[in-house]
Amino acid sequence: MGCNRNCGLIAGAVIGAVLAVFGGILMPVGDMLIEKTIKKEVVLEEGTTAFKNWVKTGTDVYRQFWIFDVQNPDEVAVNSSKIKVKQRGPYTYRVRYLAKENITQDPETHTVSFLQPNGAIFEPSLSVGTEDDTFTILNLAVAAAPHLYPNSFVQGILNSLIKKSKSSMFQNRTLKELLWGYTDPFLNLVPYPVTTTVGVFYPYNNTADGIYKVFNGKDDISKVAIIDTYKGKKSIYAVFGAEMNLKGIPVYRFVLPSLAFASPLQNPDNHCFCTEKIISKNCTLYGVLDIGKCKEGKPVYISLPHFLHGSPELAEPIEGLSPNEEEHSTYLDVEPITGFTLRFAKRLQVNILVKPARRIEALKDLKHNYIVPILWLNETGTIGDEKAEMFKNQVTGKINLLGLVEIVLLSVGVVMFIAFMISYCACRSKKIN
Repeated sequence: MGCNRNCGLIAGAVIGAVLAVFGGILMPVGDMLIEKTIKKEVVLEEGTTAFKNWVKTGTDVYRQFWIFDVQNPDEVAVNSSKIKVKQRGPYTYRVRYLAKENITQDPETHTVSFLQPNGAIFEPSLSVGTEDDTFTILNLAVAAAPHLYPNSFVQGILNSLIKKSKSSMFQNRTLKELLWGYTDPFLNLVPYPVTTTVGVFYPYNNTADGIYKVFNGKDDISKVAIIDTYKGKKSIYAVFGAEMNLKGIPVYRFVLPSLAFASPLQNPDNHCFCTEKIISKNCTLYGVLDIGKCKEGKPVYISLPHFLHGSPELAEPIEGLSPNEEEHSTYLDVEPITGFTLRFAKRLQVNILVKPARRIEALKDLKHNYIVPILWLNETGTIGDEKAEMFKNQVTGKINLLGLVEIVLLSVGVVMFIAFMISYCACRSKKIN
């Protein structure tokens, strides 16, 4: 009888030990098997779930615009006063709803290149007004004239055309005209072939953005869908910010660092954005990037909204700006196992440089340079509730269930082993006594 009891206690302890060991083994092995299965489906190649959802995203992506409406155009043009602006928005468009084109895999670099067709659909219910709302903004063609044609004689000719067209430093334009293009009256009088249509995003509809080249995750799943190059050039990078929870899914937030818009002295990688010494103050100005080379020489600068993280002298001649990290920073929320971006906000500001020009009457009374904010945008997308639930069930749910089983097996096994061993030892002690 004593032997049977002791044997039963030993058997219970062994079973407990086996359960504990099995639970311990299941932790790394189970995690590895599930992650291997999941990661196989998140690689961007033909036939995977990720590829299907990547080619044409099922998540609505919106681009919101806030326009800087100039309140004192005459004061600025005549007295070179501070520019007073009033932010108006958001005006919202649905974008990135068309499937990617010209998709090409490169097995050597583990990248995939593509073009993103452009399209924008106005969303009145998500906007404060209509596309016919009017704003007072910088005259884009007049501001660009002295940059594109620095010759004094040519500027004299352009000045006569500007006056004849009754153009000035500022103009009134509708939202639709400002964003997507309008026929400029001054350029329409130029006697030789020039593009007469002007707009911040002209041309846009029926065009394509790219070529993008992104990592397909084949060799390193943590890099899946991360942009390697854009139009043959390296992309701006993001750094880890914090761990967050998005609709019950743990995510890592990556943010665009201030160093991305730093001066070449602070960030040597930005040396190509410093194209001259005067405006950039010997390449010490920070917070804006000169992208004129990408815009046919036009004086276009990009920054974070409201010159966030910018040199104080950028905002000094502008009244009405109020930068803050929460509203104006760029971020990505990435699910760490799959590498999927489940929420993002890309925020940028478009600015135009305008400077004094003696031969152009509309600009001759300016006493200093202005980098004038035209608008800022927030392109954003968030995984929908239905897809978030599906994601949790197919990815995080499996991992959480496995983790629960591992803990239960380990806990029950340890408890059984300890309980049966204590009972066995107690019985042995009584028997000896």
